[in-house]
Amino acid sequence: MTARAFIIAAPRSGSGKTTVTLGVAAALRARGVRVRAAKSGPDYIDPAFHAAATGEPGLNLDSFAMPPALIDALAAQAGAGAELVLIEASMGLFDGIEGEAGRSGAAADLAARLGLPVVLVLDISGQSQSAAAVVRGFATHDPRVRIAGVILNQVASERHRLQASAAIAALGIQILGSLPRDGAVRLPERHLGLVQAGEHPALAAQLAALAERAEAHIDLDALIALGAPLPASGPAPVALAPPGQRIALAQDVAFSFAYEHLVAGWRRAGAEILPFSPLANEAPDATADACWLPGGYPELHGERLAQATRFLDGVRHFAQTRPVHGECGGFMVLGQSIADSEGREHAMLGLLGHATSFAKRRLNLGYRRAVTLHASPLGPAGTRLRGHEFHYASVTQAGDDAPLVALSDGGGKGMGDAGRRRGRVSGTFFHVIATDGQPSGAEP
Repeated sequence: MTARAFIIAAPRSGSGKTTVTLGVAAALRARGVRVRAAKSGPDYIDPAFHAAATGEPGLNLDSFAMPPALIDALAAQAGAGAELVLIEASMGLFDGIEGEAGRSGAAADLAARLGLPVVLVLDISGQSQSAAAVVRGFATHDPRVRIAGVILNQVASERHRLQASAAIAALGIQILGSLPRDGAVRLPERHLGLVQAGEHPALAAQLAALAERAEAHIDLDALIALGAPLPASGPAPVALAPPGQRIALAQDVAFSFAYEHLVAGWRRAGAEILPFSPLANEAPDATADACWLPGGYPELHGERLAQATRFLDGVRHFAQTRPVHGECGGFMVLGQSIADSEGREHAMLGLLGHATSFAKRRLNLGYRRAVTLHASPLGPAGTRLRGHEFHYASVTQAGDDAPLVALSDGGGKGMGDAGRRRGRVSGTFFHVIATDGQPSGAEP
């Protein structure tokens, strides 16, 4: 089976990419088409919605953080068991960071590398014929990227639709659908994006509504027809070496930010994944040889986690003899305490000396490069990594543990030492996406 694929993008965030992607995916699945969806860039939440809409695991493809060979292999794997692959862009189509050509993090890099057409979702509220100027600009901005069609969103009336459609059609670009402003389906949000798929109160009903809306207002047959074949590739490299042979992985709505490609890579490398739920007061499996606490929303569940004595005691006991690593939310839980949005402090594992607060919010967002300063579950000393940070929590007590990594921004500008380590325990706000070449010195 050779899948066809295309990218769903937009000029900016908030244009309706996610609801269009979910609606198209759910509608095609209802038709019996085997669909797989992926998200361009660093995002944990949208891929879970993609999985709910398609019935297949979500996936990330990141042109900044992933080596090109990994992107090729993951895309080919996604298409191996599917008929159609939808790749949802993040922010605007060309939005990324300056630096190495083809590795900006923008979805345009994926379109160019994989040879995929782009469907532009265009919010035309407040304009009509002027929308054609936006489309013309996107169509001519980068000769490597082909805008194959447009889906109009937020259409106020039939007259509004006709005016915008005629102006865009004159450019020779296909209009694939027009979504009316009335009846738009909105997904609930919180501070890191959409409310997680696993917490959504009526997800099945909303996916059905989005599918019905896509069937009614988008030419799905034309959309399928414009897809291009995904290029063939070899086996996927392992993005990050598994931290153990049997890995206890925290997994629930407070610890849900684990990248599918990382966990799948661990399995391909022969590791066994042993999920456990801290919110259900479960301890890591006693037979595991490493414990990984991913990011998520522990700040929303501080009281419950503080009372989960079996979880807390289990991780403390585990850390006496085996490595424990925490990313972002997991790093917060490894510390002394978390203050919630109202400033109430909840005692955490106390395996590292820092304390964090969600009451004192400060946005930390962006691509990161890191080099490990000491051996840890992230790799031997000198391991180069690429990933990102996205959190609002702030450190209110630094502690005196040793730093874990030398950190720099996506462009390579140094940000100093970051993360903490003590004995077998390590953690950082930095989310790793992939290793960045062979271990070397300790300068990022």
